[in-house]
Amino acid sequence: MACSVIRFGLGSALTLLMVIPALAQQAPIQPITPEERAQGDAANDEIVNQFGGAFIGSQNAYVEAIARKVAVKSGLSTDPKAFTVTILDSPIDNAFAVPGGYVYVTRGLLALANDEAELAGVLGHEVGHVAARHSRKRESAATRNAILAMLGQIAVGAVIKNTNVSNVLGRGIGTGSQLLTLSYSRGQEIEADTLGINYLSGAGYDSDALASMLAGLSNKTALDQRLAGRTASTPAWTSTHPEPGKRVATALERARAVGGTDGPRNRAAYLAAIDGLLYGDNPKQGLVDGSVFRHPDLRIAFTAPRGFALANGARAVSITGEGAQAEFSAAPYAGDFQAYVGSVFRSLSQKSAAPPPFELRRTRINGFDAAYATVKAAGGSGTVDATVFAIAVSPSRAYHFTIIAPNGAGLGPLMDLPGSFRALTAAEAAAIKPRFIRIVTVKKGETATTIAARMAFPDAQLDRFLALNGLAAGTVLRPGDKVKIVGY
Repeated sequence: MACSVIRFGLGSALTLLMVIPALAQQAPIQPITPEERAQGDAANDEIVNQFGGAFIGSQNAYVEAIARKVAVKSGLSTDPKAFTVTILDSPIDNAFAVPGGYVYVTRGLLALANDEAELAGVLGHEVGHVAARHSRKRESAATRNAILAMLGQIAVGAVIKNTNVSNVLGRGIGTGSQLLTLSYSRGQEIEADTLGINYLSGAGYDSDALASMLAGLSNKTALDQRLAGRTASTPAWTSTHPEPGKRVATALERARAVGGTDGPRNRAAYLAAIDGLLYGDNPKQGLVDGSVFRHPDLRIAFTAPRGFALANGARAVSITGEGAQAEFSAAPYAGDFQAYVGSVFRSLSQKSAAPPPFELRRTRINGFDAAYATVKAAGGSGTVDATVFAIAVSPSRAYHFTIIAPNGAGLGPLMDLPGSFRALTAAEAAAIKPRFIRIVTVKKGETATTIAARMAFPDAQLDRFLALNGLAAGTVLRPGDKVKIVGY
């Protein structure tokens, strides 16, 4: 998040989804149409902004070449320059494509992939969705499924009719490609897997690569869930399938049917390309460390209760878990809490420019003036409590938590969240450093455990190392092997 503009880097793509057109599936594949190109052009800037902007680094040209090499096998265009490829400055593990020849990949996924073929497999899968014109079947279901997913853990299971869910819960309903892929049907995901494998083979890559990437995504998500104290679940990128192992096996079967399972992976070139890549959150947008969010430039921090996961993004920090969901963000403030809280409630309403009636209560949070109010949000089959908790750090700057909990629960299990907000000391802010991917060569006598001890994390170093490198527990490293670690 840049300091001149209050941005926290997490926003839902639900609104974006509405500007991406419904397209009819056709066979053979229809090339990109002028209408699709115009629609992609119109959506691109907003998509990039939702993910904290485009990442500019030494990897751009390399990744663009990989994406275009695979995308031209889709039949959408034979011209590589017809595809616009963007690395998004986001730590989440994801990639997606939209009509019009736009292909996106996060730097988080670049860090997780272990070779060029794995990256190509994921990008081929996403281009496959566009080539198969899955958007039309996806669009109506996407809105419904995303909202239900958001509310599923709150146990109301209803569409919030008068609340703009794209602002309320951010990552709780999926971010960008997560929403796009979550809303595809199982059959569409299988078709996209098949197409992606076909493109891999056609581009001359090892056709097994999509399967290994799927396995890596599943393992990484399971680790993230466990470290956050949450029940392990399938990764967002693969969650339309109930059992990731089955999807991996199916991808392997398809790869063997297509052939090319001994094709090149280009691991050495890939690792060289991502050496030095920024890893995790960008400190300029704040960092998430487990359950703690810190922003060194704004000098603020807060801590989520155990069992809740934090995700930082372009416009907010989301707090997700069982029994409640929340978002931390900022809005214009001129010293009037009544007006501030009202403006937040008003931004959530789709039906009225006026905020709902609310009773403002005042308090103090770690030396800061604060105020909060709770209103009822009506759903199709129930009601939830929506609370805005605002904290002023100066006469002209304030932040707020928007918390959604079951009817009558108030803040529910997030009761202690607002009280965790505090100022960072100058020393604490100065101690926050960015992390980077480093490629190291295994030396004689080194093991996964000894190398993992160099990971720039205070906990689960070996587990993080194994997930980052797609390695199973007990893997024996050989002298001369190249592996990834995360360092400062």
